[in-house]
Amino acid sequence: MEIRSFRDLTVWQRAFALARENCLVANALRRSRRSGLATQIERAAASVPANVAEGNGRRHRGDYLHHLSIANGSLAALESHLLSAEALEESGREQIAATLALAREVGRLLGALIRALRASPRDRR
Repeated sequence: MEIRSFRDLTVWQRAFALARENCLVANALRRSRRSGLATQIERAAASVPANVAEGNGRRHRGDYLHHLSIANGSLAALESHLLSAEALEESGREQIAATLALAREVGRLLGALIRALRASPRDRR
């Protein structure tokens, strides 16, 4: 399959799904008066697909790798926030656990893309 846009990347598609799922988690946290944590979850979750997209739009591989690194850092922050939410919340733990599983999947995909970009010939993007 030819990649013509960041939208064609499986990692972006799964990261976008992760961001959507985290909106549901954040809404549940707001109902239980944990709006600060909800905001942090939303921001970190939105950063992951955004940085994959931005990196894909860059002309140089180093820039792409830099943005994938930022996405990876945002993913780590998101997982930390989700673990905090899981520890604080009595309800919604199943949803948080499913979201954490999706975050781990996105992490594996990001790692694979980073390895592939580092291993590809230097004259190509």
